Amino acid sequence: MTEPTNGTAERHDRRWTRGMRGVLWVSAVALAIHLIPLFLPRNMPEQELAIARATEDIDTRLGFLVPLKTNDKATAQDLRTAAELLREGAPAQAHDLAVEAERRDPTAVETQLLLARICDLERMGRCVEQALNKAVQFAPADPRADLLRADLSEQKGDLASATDALARAHERIPGDPLIGVRYGRLLSRMGQPDDALKVFSTLEGRMPPARLLVEQGLVLSRQGRSREAVKLLQQAVQADPKLAEGHFQLGLAWAQLGNDDAAEEALRRADRLNVEDTRPLATLCTLQVKAGRFEGARQTRTDLERRYPQRMDAIREQCRLP
Repeated sequence: MTEPTNGTAERHDRRWTRGMRGVLWVSAVALAIHLIPLFLPRNMPEQELAIARATEDIDTRLGFLVPLKTNDKATAQDLRTAAELLREGAPAQAHDLAVEAERRDPTAVETQLLLARICDLERMGRCVEQALNKAVQFAPADPRADLLRADLSEQKGDLASATDALARAHERIPGDPLIGVRYGRLLSRMGQPDDALKVFSTLEGRMPPARLLVEQGLVLSRQGRSREAVKLLQQAVQADPKLAEGHFQLGLAWAQLGNDDAAEEALRRADRLNVEDTRPLATLCTLQVKAGRFEGARQTRTDLERRYPQRMDAIREQCRLP
């Protein structure tokens, strides 16, 4: 084997040197970007917020964020951001910052929504109502206050109040598919299938037809009208063969009718279309156990455990073998 010539070695050294210079240059630029906040004037709210975001320790965050309340350079948005960073760990201090944001920008809907969330954490019901009412007063056509009221009510298990709030949000923006789907689903849960189907009918042409058919099929399934549900869900997967949720719900509907073979076929197709979703195979495993097909259930559960080793306990809870 021949030894490399001096010229070849020199060219190799030059290429290596240029490569190292490039790596060092990129590293230096990245380091400079991360260090920039530390060299900003310390009375700049942007720096305090940047440092607070970089730490998870609530006491450290308090030291950087609480002084923003008296910082004349802090905008209402800065104060809202600071309050959001403190909301979970220090709601009282977050409340003070949000109140100061309200003083600096009295009619901002965003401040009232933040205050409502903070007050809910502090279990200050009257404060929540006042903030939500102000949000509606400042922006009568904005559904966010009603959506937040629905969130808070649903978290407390008060589905009736959540339904009322969603009804108001739906009235404000009748054709909004996100609001409409959520409202329709809650009406179905509340045992009002006809009202739910009416809401979904208002969304025709505003969301993909296959997804709308799935939502309507879910209403029928919940009502026990499984044969009608199967027909709608079959239409959904024909309209969009790659709609994993459609195949999953079709599998559930077939299972309600006792057609295990059709259910398995639909559930396996749903699994192939969305391998991140454990529900199809977990449901299939449960169906196999109920049918006494223990070997098949064992194989299905093994497949799940191999695919999701980090979720093994949850998978075994979902599919219990005798």
